[in-house]
Amino acid sequence: MPLLTPIPTDTHQLSLFCDDDSPPPKRERRIHPSVPYAPSTTDPVRLITDADWVLLNSSGGKDSQAMKSHVVSLAAAAGALHKVVVVHADLSDIEWEDTASLAREQAFMLNVPRFEIVQAQGDLLARVAARYAKLKAKALAEGKPVAPAWPSASARWCTSDLKRGPIRRLMTRLTEESRHLHRPVRILNCLGQRAAESPHRQKLAPVEIDRPASNGKRHITTWRPIHHWSDRAVWAEIARSGLPYHEAYDWGMSRLSCSFCVLGCESDLVIAARRRPDKAAEYAAMETSVERDFKAKLSMREIIARAAALEAESPLVRPPHGTAMSRFVGKAVTRDYLARRGLATAA
Repeated sequence: MPLLTPIPTDTHQLSLFCDDDSPPPKRERRIHPSVPYAPSTTDPVRLITDADWVLLNSSGGKDSQAMKSHVVSLAAAAGALHKVVVVHADLSDIEWEDTASLAREQAFMLNVPRFEIVQAQGDLLARVAARYAKLKAKALAEGKPVAPAWPSASARWCTSDLKRGPIRRLMTRLTEESRHLHRPVRILNCLGQRAAESPHRQKLAPVEIDRPASNGKRHITTWRPIHHWSDRAVWAEIARSGLPYHEAYDWGMSRLSCSFCVLGCESDLVIAARRRPDKAAEYAAMETSVERDFKAKLSMREIIARAAALEAESPLVRPPHGTAMSRFVGKAVTRDYLARRGLATAA
């Protein structure tokens, strides 16, 4: 696979992500007075029945998968399946192969009436390159060091640019489709975020009004249906549903979607480098171009070196189907799941 050209020189491509002129000062955002401060209910069934649209964010990972099958079960029981829309924010070539098709297959198997794919212009590497060009020009003008172009835990612009922004544009379309209601459209935005994932997510409310995403035409309620679930509960739901999960988990990945996530642990990044050496090389080339390591205190060059050493010692071989699941729900439950999936390989 050819390496990505590190820094785009085409002015049109750069203009997709940044302007040549300094950005205008940010205006104070005013929230429409019709937007509530707090949700009227936290009851799952009421949340679903009160909504005009139930939007399920599907990254293709295990948490969004478990959330999706759980909410669809509740919606079907409440006679509200017609409101459900599954959306996948396609991250282009930086996400694991077949992630979008897996999200689509899961939605189809759940009998969800509508599946949407949204996508931002330019993938992560293109945006890092364009961001670096802008930051370097600013640093030269001000006589300061160039700020990091990569996203980080404290600057997660990748999420807002590649996921949240495109999904909000879908919300705008859904709102327009419901303009006949002649009132603010109620969208229930469902996320697979769990408290066990990080200290930050532990502090998030299971249900809250997304006031920045709301306006006079739409009111957005954010719901985290599996916020309190454990890893075991997630895998038990996947086993119950019988839906396929991404094979990257069997390879040993602990998280999914973006194959090289800046928030990923070292073991995940090494596995990804062993599975996707060409893409890892693109990230390493970009490190050189933007003069900063992909991850603080851990460069992609180091990740590639560790992956190569492990490959030399013992080439990576596809683990048995159900390997990830069996660690959390046991071999008996996993064998039953595999049998229903038509997979003969036992975990």
